[in-house]
Formats: sequence, C-alpha cells, structure tokens
Amino acid sequence: MMNEIRLKYIFIFSSAFLLVLMLLLSKNAGITCDEVLHYNHSVSVYNYFESHGEDQSALCTPVTNLKYYGQSYDNIVTILVKWFNIEDVYSFRHLMSTIAGWLVILITALFAIWLADYKSGILVLILFAVSPTFLGHTQNNLKDIPFALAYIASTFFTLKFLVSGRKNSYRDIIFLTASIAFSISIRAGGLLSICYLFFFFFIYYLFKFLRENKIDLIEIRTKFFWICCITVISWFLSILLWPYALQGPVKNVIESYRVMAHFPSTFRQIFEGKVEWSDFMPWYYLPKSMAITIPIVVMTGLALFSIFYRSKFNSEKSILYGFAIFTVLFPLVFVVYEKSNLYSSWRQFLFIYPGIVLLASTGYHHFYEYLKSKYLKWGMVALIGVLSFHPLKFMLNNPKFYYLYYNQLVGGLRGAYSNYETDYYYVSQTDASKWLIDYLKHKNISGKIKVKATFSAEWLFRNHPEIETSYFRYEERSQSDWDYAITANRYISPFQLRNNIWPPENTIHIVYADKVPVCAVIERKSKDDYAGYVALSEGRSKEAIGFFEKALRIDDRDEMIFYNFAAALYNDGQYQKADSLLKRGLEINPDFEPILMYLGNIARSQNRTDEAIRYYEKVIEADRKYFEAYVGMSELLIDKDLIRARKLLTTCLNMNPHYKPAIIALADTYRNSNPDIAKKYDELANTIN
Repeated sequence: MMNEIRLKYIFIFSSAFLLVLMLLLSKNAGITCDEVLHYNHSVSVYNYFESHGEDQSALCTPVTNLKYYGQSYDNIVTILVKWFNIEDVYSFRHLMSTIAGWLVILITALFAIWLADYKSGILVLILFAVSPTFLGHTQNNLKDIPFALAYIASTFFTLKFLVSGRKNSYRDIIFLTASIAFSISIRAGGLLSICYLFFFFFIYYLFKFLRENKIDLIEIRTKFFWICCITVISWFLSILLWPYALQGPVKNVIESYRVMAHFPSTFRQIFEGKVEWSDFMPWYYLPKSMAITIPIVVMTGLALFSIFYRSKFNSEKSILYGFAIFTVLFPLVFVVYEKSNLYSSWRQFLFIYPGIVLLASTGYHHFYEYLKSKYLKWGMVALIGVLSFHPLKFMLNNPKFYYLYYNQLVGGLRGAYSNYETDYYYVSQTDASKWLIDYLKHKNISGKIKVKATFSAEWLFRNHPEIETSYFRYEERSQSDWDYAITANRYISPFQLRNNIWPPENTIHIVYADKVPVCAVIERKSKDDYAGYVALSEGRSKEAIGFFEKALRIDDRDEMIFYNFAAALYNDGQYQKADSLLKRGLEINPDFEPILMYLGNIARSQNRTDEAIRYYEKVIEADRKYFEAYVGMSELLIDKDLIRARKLLTTCLNMNPHYKPAIIALADTYRNSNPDIAKKYDELANTIN
C-alpha cells in the first residue's frame, strides 16, 4: 500500500514536471503550413458567428476543403485570441497545442493506471517523453493533437462506462459525451467514437453472457438508453462551432466524413527515394512510415505486450485490452483496405499513438512483473534506458525539430534524408525568417525588399512593412522577382538532395536538423534570369537569350533557366544549341518534367518518333499526373499501337476525367473505326470549358 502511494506521488510529480518542460519547449516552436491555413479558416468561422451568418467565407473553401473540418479546437483558440486581444497569435496557439498534448499524455496514463497500476501510468509518461514525433506535433498541431486527445478520452470513458454495470457514473457519462462531441467537432472521422460505443456495447455484453451464461436485461436497457442519449447530445454539441455542419446537422456531417475518408487534394512526396503522388502510395505507406519514426523502445514494448497478452490478463481485462487493440488496428486496416489518400508521414494518424503507448507500457509492466530476480528487473530498466538513448539524443540536439525524428531502422534523420519526407510541415521556415530579419538589420539593408518563401511567411515579417513576402515554387524561382528566398526542403528533387545541388550556391544561411539541411536562405545575385523570362514571355527571344547567357554565368544549377533559355534559342532557330541546353538541365534534375516534355515535343516535330515516345515515358515515370505526356504519346501510337494509345488515354482520364485534350484524343482514336463513339467523346469534350 505504501509503495502504491509512493508511486502515486511520483506519477503526480512526473506529470507536472512534463507539463512544465513541454510548455518551455513550445516557446520556440516553429509555425507550420497547416497552422496558417487553419488559423485563417478559424478567423472566417469567427466572422461567421460574429456576423450572425452573414459572412459566408467559412462555407466557401473550394481549394482547401476546410469547411469539412470542424476544427473546434482551432476555433476555440481563435475565439480566445479575439476576446482577449492576444497579439502574438501563434505563440498562444503553440501554448494551447502543448496543453492539449499534455492532456493526451495524462489521459493515456490515467487509462493505464485504471487498467493496471501506477507503475504502468509512469511507464506511459516515460514512453511519451521519448517519443520525438508525437512531442514535436504537440508544439504546434492544433488539429491532430486535440483529435488524439478526444480519441483516447472517448475510448477510456467508453470502457469505464461499459464495466460500471448498473452503477453508472454521471461524471464518466459527461466526460464520455464531451469527448465524443469533441472528436466529431474536430474531424468528421470522430464518428468512429459513436460506432465504437455501440460495437463495444454489443461485444461486451455478448462476451459477458458467454462467460456467465446469464444476462441482466435491466442493465442492458439502461446502458442502451444512455448510449442513445450520449449519441444525440454529443452530435448536437459537436456542430455548435462548425458552420458547414450547422447548415445540415446530419447530411453535412456525413458528407464531411465521406470527403475526409477520400480527401480530394493530393500531394507529391518522397517515399523510398522516389517522388510519388499521395493517392498512389503503396499499401504499406502508413505502417512503414510509423515503423521508421516510432522509437524502438516503444515498439519493443508492443512486442512484449503481444507476448504477454493472452497469459497475463483475466477474462475481463482481456476484453478491455482487446478493445484498446481494436481502436489502434481498425483505422490502420481501414485506410489500407480503402486505399485512402495518405500524405505527410502518419501525422493524420497520431490519434492512435496514445493507444500504442498504452499497450507498450503494459508490455513492459508485465515483463517487469514476470521477472523474479531484482537484478533482471534492473536489467529491464537499463534496457529501457539504452533503447531511449537514440530518441533522447535527437531531442537534445534538435529541440526545435522533434517531429523530424527517424529511428535506427533507416539510419536516423541522416539516413532518411532524400529517401523520405523530412520538414513536410515547413517548421524550419520560422528559424530561417528570424535569421533573415536579423541579417538585414545587421547589414543595414533598407528600402523595399522582396522575400519569397515556399510557404507563407507573412506573419513572421508582420513587424517589417518594408519587407514584402509572397509564395513561390522553388523550381520556378527564376521566373519571379525577389531579393531573398526562404526554401524548405519539401518538394525538392531527391536527386538534388542526394547530390548536394540543394541548397544552391547562393545560399547565405542553412537551417540544419541533425546535420541535415532542412531550410535555406538564398540571396539573389542577379535578376537576369527573371529579365530573360519576362522577355521570353513577351516574345523578345533575342533579348531573352542575352539575359539567360548572363544568368548562367552566375547560376548554372537552376534547371528552369536552362528550360527557358532553350525555349528562346528554339524560337530563334538555334535548335542544336537548345537541345544541348535542355540536356544540361537534366544533369541538374533528371526528372524535370518540363524539360523531358520539351525534348519529347522537339523529337516529335522532327519525326524521331521512338525518341519522342521514350521522353514521354520518362515524363510519366517522373510524374504520373503529367497529363500532357499521355496525349502526346497516344497521338504517336495511334497508327502503330492503337490499343496502347487508348489505354494511355483511359489511364489519364481515370486520374483526371475532365482533361479535355485526352477526351478529344480518345475521340480521334475512334474517328475511322467507330464514328458514333467518337461523336460521344466529342460531345463530352464540348461540355468542358
């Protein structure tokens, strides 16, 4: 008894210490790309309610699809920002995100204590404390972390509700209702919590009947009544801060779930050393992303849990742990089966990590109880310490970039660099922006300064009106007017990352994480590349050639300069030199689609059909959604391989049913053989603007 009381105080002290530590670390957290989008949307939501529904901007989100997110936690934080006139918006957001993250850890630990004892709860705290990916997201992720809180809380209180028998705790019912409402209000996927409630109710009482060979109908009726009340009340509460759901409390919530299950926006990302679209990732993308970023110490605990699961639990505990396992595995199996659109590693599945830690801590707990010798017990403690060394070392060396952690299975962050996404959240742009502000001040550079960034940096430069910030794509940097650029390493070719082509030579500052470059501040040495692009766009090819010649003397590692220079030369009739420049551009980036496509078009215009087809094939291999290449190749194949031509166009239209050139090209394949089918495709093409 005394030992349990001592462990209780250790748990309380450790929880409080972890909160303080997390709050201190969050003070230096960077701003993520999602934060900017969700904060702006939360302002639109605030304006919707403040204007009593007259401001409809929160309901019009054709690009971001944010109307389908309840994002209640974002909305609550913004309401506090507005009510209390908080100026440093993102610092306050990071504070609130950290509090939500700490509550995730606390609820998971209390869950472990309820299932086992305080030792298990303390193990939960330890395993979370050495989980860099999760802790990194607690600093600035107001969408996935609060959802993780709602998910683990609803699981915890669902199980407490089920085992309470006839003695229903009103406190637990209130917490269960609130947690389910909270989960739905953040993401429509929170509807799973209601499904779990009904499903677990059915399984629990079936299990109880099979075990005891009797059934308490009064208890079941009472429980079912409460479940129905919880469902209705939580659904009502979940839509209160969600404008789109308020327009259709049932229809729009279900529609939001449907959209979120198959998110319409797709992104290119690096996986296993290649760039691929998020909706074409291999089935194992999610489990592998988790396996290479979750610390080995946590995975070892899971392995121990699987060993002791059947032998160490009584029948009631067994089913409770079975429910916990289900809440972890079901979402994983579902998205793999559904071939869902997945991106940004496993960020969207942080909500199952508390369950993973719960099971891992239980594994260590029962392994500790299994060992009889105190020396072996200390050996297990030492094992946890040794396995924790790798993530702890990373966190100590990279306090601002926890979420970039990769474990030993891929050689850490350095091994993952160029093979997997690293700073997909653009967190490093915050440090880079602060450095650039100090640099300009130190150099006493005045006047209007144009800064481009690979994601919005407007907030970071808000106190510097002389600095104009805007977005650009790194590969198109020569086609924009700027003085300085801030570029994170997302959307950079793996070839360029591997061969140190990025960061470019005119970089004046690099932000590193574990000795890996994650962001670069670039100073423009000349604007001849931009002047050449403007001249080319205006049809002044000879002038453009002069500008590009000067630009290449300063920067010969920008593939877009080679592309535009070649276009100017081709317009001027210098075909051979243009061809040579395009091939030099491929030395910088062998998968640069515009150059590959241009070379294919040149070969086609010169009747070098086989060569043109090879280039088009390379384009599609580099980017399966470069639809122009499908049309170009199909037109070359119509006479020699009609079936392949149609197959190419069908593949293209399966990805983009409204791509008009492909519809017209498909009609062309039927003009002679079946005019009626050709006419139908022509009619379809005419319906598309």
